[in-house]
Amino acid sequence: MGKAIFLHHSTGNNIWLGGTSKLLNKVTGKNSVQNYFNIYNKSHDTNHSVTERFFPNSSPYGWKNYPYDYYNIWVKNAGEKPYLEEPTLEILSKEYEIIIFKHCFPVSKILPDTGLADISSEEKRVENYKLQYTALKMKMHEFPKNKFIVWTPAVHVQSMISEDEAKRTFEFYTWIIKEWKEKGDNIFVWDFYKLETEGAMYLSDQYSEGAGNSHPNSSFSALVSPLFSQFIIDVIETNSEK
Repeated sequence: MGKAIFLHHSTGNNIWLGGTSKLLNKVTGKNSVQNYFNIYNKSHDTNHSVTERFFPNSSPYGWKNYPYDYYNIWVKNAGEKPYLEEPTLEILSKEYEIIIFKHCFPVSKILPDTGLADISSEEKRVENYKLQYTALKMKMHEFPKNKFIVWTPAVHVQSMISEDEAKRTFEFYTWIIKEWKEKGDNIFVWDFYKLETEGAMYLSDQYSEGAGNSHPNSSFSALVSPLFSQFIIDVIETNSEK
């Protein structure tokens, strides 16, 4: 049995629902992550479980789930007590074997580097992201009995981001895949960026919820949700990187 939790905001919620109407029950959606787990457990005689929650909440912490925020909650303010009502890794790791987290598409609104990287800065810069991700990796390594799934960055549609911002997002994405990611540790990277962009640097308009809207639409979510679900199960059932 593997017990997982998915920490997300709106983009993650669309994938969690799997293209199901947001007015419907999350559990019963045909392409939802929960339904995929239910079917898999029944057909494979397993008892894996997955749940979800918005993280961080809009209050009191704030509706921000970028590299700084995970660093701030899990590294800078680590410990056995919640930080601004948000659970630290010390808390989550006791209840869940698999911890999954992501960033929503504003993470791609990246400013130029300054040459003065600051791990405690909320400014969206690649130089800051790298420091924060390095600290997060070291923190996750403190929990060898747990596994972590990290999404590569979600991106904007082309009309909502400059070419330079898109290039910086690609730079951060490439660094995660080629340098930050370590084979054989307890961190697994799910390549959401690749699915959204299909080799480009933007979320395709055909995959978005509408003009100027960078949320993935129902069709894309229905296609991607089963891939995400199976990836979680693969991580639960393996001790090595695929």
